[in-house]
Amino acid sequence: MDIVALETIAALASNPQHEYVVFAKPDTNRQGLPTVPHVKIVELPGGPYPVWEQYALPKAARQHNVDILHCTANTAPLRCPVPLVVTLHDIIFLEKAIVGGNAYQRFGNLYRRWNVPRVMATASRIVTVSDFERQRIIDHLHIDPDRVVTVHNAVSQQFRVIDDADALSRARVQYNLPVEFIFFLGNTDPKKNVPNVLRALLQLKRNGQLTLPLVMSNVSAEYVNAVLAEIGGQSLTNDIILSGYIPNTTLPLVYNAATVFLCPSLRESFGLPILEAMACGTPVLTASTSAMPEVAGNAALLANPASVTDMADGIHKLLTQAGLRADLRRRGLERAALFSWQNTARRLISLYEEIV
Repeated sequence: MDIVALETIAALASNPQHEYVVFAKPDTNRQGLPTVPHVKIVELPGGPYPVWEQYALPKAARQHNVDILHCTANTAPLRCPVPLVVTLHDIIFLEKAIVGGNAYQRFGNLYRRWNVPRVMATASRIVTVSDFERQRIIDHLHIDPDRVVTVHNAVSQQFRVIDDADALSRARVQYNLPVEFIFFLGNTDPKKNVPNVLRALLQLKRNGQLTLPLVMSNVSAEYVNAVLAEIGGQSLTNDIILSGYIPNTTLPLVYNAATVFLCPSLRESFGLPILEAMACGTPVLTASTSAMPEVAGNAALLANPASVTDMADGIHKLLTQAGLRADLRRRGLERAALFSWQNTARRLISLYEEIV
């Protein structure tokens, strides 16, 4: 169960005026699910996920006499005995052909492409995570705008300013973090824009302006070396530190240790790391496209993610202007505080009550 679903359920559980039933497959990690009287966790067997969702889930909804079924991960039963709410996080998988990945991932993409247009035509309400994505859904699927509702994601409480010097020191040792560094949550997904980020750093390097190393997580040395070879950026090798996977439990420490954070994706439906970094007091450079300006507000430096020069200029400003970093730190803390899971839960409860 992903962090958004867990945080949403926990926030809903703190509002006891309603009863909630959480249907989970037997292999679901239930750590973090609330244990309170008005939240019932039902372990629901049913085979592979599409079979579970299309047959076991609607049957269980009927048996447990729920008033609404809210499916939180893009897909849902085509036939549902009660009003259906679906959270559609994004429609990137409908906008372009998805290639690569293992057999399970390819099947998942095919299932979503088959399921989502059909479910969206029948759902009582479609929840999505930004106004940008809401408009994309309306335009692409030709849905009545009144049925599509924006309910923003939020930032978890663990993402905060941390003053524990010992904990920060342990994180520096664990992930080989220098005293000051640029932090980037890497990913092989093309939308994460790794090649252009490295091109921007290469431009700074050639101009004698790259004063801090880049710490990049979640990517292999083989992948980074291949990108560097592609862009002629082998001179950056010693300026890049690969931290490996950083779990959510220690990610706040790395944000806190970072001098600046980069999130210049080509496309995001929300951009949760923007808020996570802000909540940790880290100045952010993010993209001027898709949902990222909506999330960042006036609390981040924006750059065109397709322009290497624009990104390089933005990074250079953050590295050289201490006043700008201090201003973005202050604005970022204020901005992140606006996005709470309690606000998300209140918005969803209002939506549920409206439907019932």
